[in-house]
Amino acid sequence: MAADPRAVLVTGGAGYIGSHAAKALHRAGRRVVVLDSLVAGHRAAVRFGPLVEAEVADVEAVRRALRDHDIGAVMHFAAFLDVGESVRAPVRYYRNNVTGALSVLEAMAAESVRCFVFSSTCATYGEPIETPIGEHHPQAPINSYGESKLAVERALPHFERAYGIRSIALRYFNAAGADPDGELGEDHSPEIHLVPRAIEAAAGGRPLEIFGDDYPTPDGTCLRDYVHVSDLADAHVAALDALVAVGRSGAYNLGSGRPHSVREVIAQVETVTDRSVPRSIAPRRPGDPAILYAAAQKARAELHWAPRCSDLETIVATAWRWHRAHPHGYHGG
Repeated sequence: MAADPRAVLVTGGAGYIGSHAAKALHRAGRRVVVLDSLVAGHRAAVRFGPLVEAEVADVEAVRRALRDHDIGAVMHFAAFLDVGESVRAPVRYYRNNVTGALSVLEAMAAESVRCFVFSSTCATYGEPIETPIGEHHPQAPINSYGESKLAVERALPHFERAYGIRSIALRYFNAAGADPDGELGEDHSPEIHLVPRAIEAAAGGRPLEIFGDDYPTPDGTCLRDYVHVSDLADAHVAALDALVAVGRSGAYNLGSGRPHSVREVIAQVETVTDRSVPRSIAPRRPGDPAILYAAAQKARAELHWAPRCSDLETIVATAWRWHRAHPHGYHGG
C-alpha cells in the first residue's frame, strides 16, 4: 500500500526554517513528523507532530521513521548554514549537508517514498553576473556551503531516473523574521544573520559589525533580498502540493525581489525597537557581492506562491516580538 502523501517527514524540523515549515504543513492539514538530531535545532520548536531524534546520516533510522509513520513525502532542512564556517571547516559541511541528504534519499528509495522538497540556497549561484538572479543564472558557488547544496541539487535528477523520486529544490535568499503568532523564532548560537544581530545590539548586546561600507551601492553597504520565514514555509507547502498534483521536478528561487541595504535594515530596527543600534565598520568579507536579489517570477507562476509578509517592517517587527518574548531563545524567557 502506498504511503500517505499527506504525511510528511521534516528533517531538521527543530530548526529555524524547518519548524516554520512544520507549522505551515500542519495548518494545511498534513500530518507532520520531525526528524532532528537537536545538534542545532531545539526540542521546544517541535510543536506540530512527534519528534524522531536521529541523525539524517543514519539510513536505518530514517527508514524506520518513514515506515513507522507511513510517510509519503520528505522536506529536507537538516543542513549546516554558516558560510564563514564552511570556508574554515569544509569537511563538516560536505559530511553533513551532502552525505546527510544522500542518506535521506537512500532511505526514501528503499522505502518507496517518491516526493522530496529540498531546502537549497542562492549561494549555489556564487558571484552574480546579473541581478536580479533568475533560475537560469549559472551556478558557480564560491564556498563549501553553496557547493554542498549544489552537489545535492545535481544528484536529484539521478535519483529520479533510478528510483522515481521527484523533487523540487527551493533556492532562497535571506530568510528573516519570526512566526507572526509568536510560537517560533530564530535561535542560532552564535547568531549569524543581520536582523537578529541588529536586534541584539539594540537590546544591549555587542555592537553590530557592518562588513564594508564602500560598496558601489547608494549607501555603500551591501544590498540583499530578505524574505520572511513564514513566506518560505508557505512556499515549501506549495512545492509539495505541486509535486503531488503535477509530479514535475524543478528548481525555484524564493525571494521578495526587493533588495535592502545593511543600513536600511539597521534603520528599520531602530524604528521598530525605538532604540539605537550601536555599530562599527569592519572590513569587507571575502566573497560578499555588492548586490544580491532574486527574480522569483517562476515560483509565482508555477507554484502560485507570492510573499505576503516579506516587507522589511513586518520582518523586523516579528523578529523583535520574538526577541522580547524570548530574550534567551528557546532556552528561557
